[in-house]
Amino acid sequence: MSKVIIGLAGLLLGAVVVQFYLAAVGAFDPAPTEEAFQPHRVLGYSILALAVVVTLVAAVARMPGRLIGTAGLLVGLVLVQALIRQVAASFGDASAVGPFVFGLHAVNGLLIMGVIEMIMRQARQVSQKAAEPTHVAS
Repeated sequence: MSKVIIGLAGLLLGAVVVQFYLAAVGAFDPAPTEEAFQPHRVLGYSILALAVVVTLVAAVARMPGRLIGTAGLLVGLVLVQALIRQVAASFGDASAVGPFVFGLHAVNGLLIMGVIEMIMRQARQVSQKAAEPTHVAS
């Protein structure tokens, strides 16, 4: 089951890379509007759903608590992405604080990538331990 988690985490990592690309496409649109960021938003919700799936698979497969916790952290960080957007928007366009807060959206995206890498590494360790032969004392 750890190989499934590794595969799902790899898919998540690829989705986050695409997410950065879609954010840039929206930001550098000649007239950035909400519609320009729609693909970024849709993929963000898909990333959240996939992060929840990774957490559930890890829990159902009775993976080590650290791996389940790291997967839960990923879900939390993805939820924080939407929170950052809302907080930044609440400052309005006239405030200099809004863009500063919204910059945390990209920083949090980098944290998300790091946590996904941690999940992959932890799942690989579980997979390697399962593959090691057990020695029985004679």
